[in-house]
Amino acid sequence: MLSALGLNETTEKVYRGLLAFPGFGVDELSAHLLLPEADVHAALDELADLALLRVSREDPGVRLPVSLQRAMAILLQRQQNELEARRAQLAASREQVTALLTEPTTTPGASGDPIERLLGLDAIQGRLEELMTTATEEVLTLIPGGPQAPATLAAARLLDEDLAVRGLTRRSVYQDSMRADRTNMDYARWTIGLGAQVRTAPLVPPRMIIVDRRIAVLALDPDATARGIAVLREPGVLAGLLALFEQTWSDGTDLDTTEAGGEDDITPTERELLRMLAAGLTDEAAAKRLGVSLRTVKRRMEVLMRRLDAGSRFEAGLKAGQRGWL
Repeated sequence: MLSALGLNETTEKVYRGLLAFPGFGVDELSAHLLLPEADVHAALDELADLALLRVSREDPGVRLPVSLQRAMAILLQRQQNELEARRAQLAASREQVTALLTEPTTTPGASGDPIERLLGLDAIQGRLEELMTTATEEVLTLIPGGPQAPATLAAARLLDEDLAVRGLTRRSVYQDSMRADRTNMDYARWTIGLGAQVRTAPLVPPRMIIVDRRIAVLALDPDATARGIAVLREPGVLAGLLALFEQTWSDGTDLDTTEAGGEDDITPTERELLRMLAAGLTDEAAAKRLGVSLRTVKRRMEVLMRRLDAGSRFEAGLKAGQRGWL
C-alpha cells in the first residue's frame, strides 16, 4: 500500500516489521523478514531520512516507527511537494518558450529564422499542410482542452490520411475529457486504424506539434490557437519540448484502455483531481487544467468523497493515500 506513496517493497516491509515488533533490532528484523542485514540497514536509513522513525523517549538509543496514519500523511505531503516542484519546472519551461516567442525577429517568416510566426486561420492551415507534407519520419502532437471541434477534425483528416499512406510514425496525446465525446473518440480510433498511436492524460501541456524532431509548432496564445502559431527550430528549445512530450506520453493511457474501475480503483483523472485539490488548487483551477466544467469537478469530488466515506476533503486526501490512490 505504501508503495503508491513512494516506499519501495523492502523499506515498507521493514517499516511494517517495526510496527509489529517495535523492539526488534537489525539482526532480529533480518531473521524475521528473511532479508539481508545490509538491506535492513539501508531500509532503516531511508525510513530515518523520510522522518518515519522517531527516537524513543524511554530509550534514546532506540528508534521507533511513527504511526501508520502519520507515515501516510508524511509521504503524501512529500509527494505533493514533488508534484509542485515538477509543476514549477514545467512552468519555467513554458516561460522560456514564451520569452522566445516574444523576441523580435529581423525577418519574420524567413525559413532561416529560428522562430517563424503566422497569424490567421488560412495562414496557419497552409503552413501546417506544408509541414505535414514535407515530414519524413515522425509527427508528435499534444492536444489539450477536451473535445476538438468538428471543423478542426475535418481539417486534419486529409493530413492524417497522407501521413498514414507515407508510413510516418504518429503519436498523439489528448486530454482525458475527450473520452466523453463520441465524435472525437471515433476520429481518434480511425487514426489508430491508420497506424497512429493515441493516448489520453489527465493533464496535457499547451497544444504542440513536433515534426521529425527538428521543427515544433506552438500556439502564440494557448487559450486561442486560431490567433496565431510559432514555428521553432532552435535545437535547445526542441530538446525541452521533446522531453515534455515524452513525459506526457509516459503519463498517458492508451485510448482503448478502460478508465473506470471497481470500488477500490481510481481513474487517472480522479487521481490527478485529488492531487490538485490536495495541493491547494481551487475547483475552478482544477476544472481548467483537466479540460472539464466546474460542475464536473464538483460532481467527481462528491462521488470520490462518498466512495472514501470522508466528511471533508482533508480526510478524503488521507483516506485516498491509505488506499494508494495518490
